[in-house]
Amino acid sequence: MQGFNKLILPLMIAALVAGCGDKKDETATDEKAPTQVAAKVNGTELTVHQVNFELRRIPNLDAEKSKAASLQVVRNLVDQELVVQKALADKLDRDPMVVQALDAARRQILAEAYISRKLGAPSEPTDAEVSAYFDAHPDLFAKRKIYRLQELSIKAPQDKHEAIRAQLGATKSLNDFAEWLKAQGFEFKAAQGVKTAEQLPLAMLPQLAKMPDGQAMVVNAPDGLMVIVLADSQTQPVTLEQAKPAIARLLQTQARQKATKAELDALKTAAKIEYVGEFADAGKEEAAPAAPAEPAAAPAADAAPDADADAISKGVSGLK
Repeated sequence: MQGFNKLILPLMIAALVAGCGDKKDETATDEKAPTQVAAKVNGTELTVHQVNFELRRIPNLDAEKSKAASLQVVRNLVDQELVVQKALADKLDRDPMVVQALDAARRQILAEAYISRKLGAPSEPTDAEVSAYFDAHPDLFAKRKIYRLQELSIKAPQDKHEAIRAQLGATKSLNDFAEWLKAQGFEFKAAQGVKTAEQLPLAMLPQLAKMPDGQAMVVNAPDGLMVIVLADSQTQPVTLEQAKPAIARLLQTQARQKATKAELDALKTAAKIEYVGEFADAGKEEAAPAAPAEPAAAPAADAAPDADADAISKGVSGLK
C-alpha cells in the first residue's frame, strides 16, 4: 500500500479533487466546442480550463515558454488520466484509505481557499519595514559571512551531555574526541560543508558570526548534541537593495502567518469545540514551545589557548 500511496494516490487526488478527467456522456461531448478540448483519453475529455489551471501553478512562467509548457501539461494530464481511469476501473475510489485521502485533500483545499479569500492578497511591506529588518539582522546582510563547518552529530541521552561537553573541552583534537565517543559507545555522524548565513538557524547565527576560525561550539539537538567547528569563514555582505526582495517576501510570510493565526483564534472563540475520550488532553492549553537552546561554546573553545583551537581545527580536517 505504501508504493500505491506514493504514486497512484497523488494522481487520484489531483484528478478527483481538482476536477481532472471528469467523464462526460456522448451528447455532452458532441455539444462541447472543439476549442475547449485539449485531449481525449478513451472518450474522456481533458479541457483547456484544466490546462490553464495547471499552467497557473507553474511559478515564473514567461510567455516564451508558455507554449512548450502547455504541451507538457497536456501530456502530463493524459498520463494522469490513464492511471486514474485504471484506478477507477479497479474501484480504488472505494478503498477506505483512498476515501480518507480524498476527504483530507478536500478539507485542506477548502481551508486554504477560505483563508486565501478571507485575508486577500498580502500587502507589500513598506521601505521602512524592510530597512528595519535589514538593520536588525546584520549577520544576515551587512556582515554576512560564508562558513565552512565541520560537524559531529552525537546521539546521547540528556544525562550524558555534561560528560560529553567536558570531554570535548579536555580533548586536543576532534579526531581524539571522536575516538573517545567510539570507546564510550556513542553513535555519531561526521559531516562538513559550506553554508551561507541564511542557511543557518537564526538563533545560532549571532554567536557563530563572532567565533574565530578554529573555535568549536556545542548545540543541543533533539536526540543529543551537535559539535560545530568553524574551520574558516569569509565575509560576503549583501546590500539593502540586493536583500530587499527576499526581506519583503519574508515579511509578507510573517504577516500572513500572524493574520492566519488571528483568524483561527477568532473562529475557535466563536465555536463550540469538544475533545472526547483519549483526546481530551488536546483541549488543554498547549505549553509554549521551548526556545531553541542557545549554542554554548565548547569548554575547549572557552578555556583553551589559541594552540588548542588550532588543534581542534586540524583534527576536524582529518576526521573520517
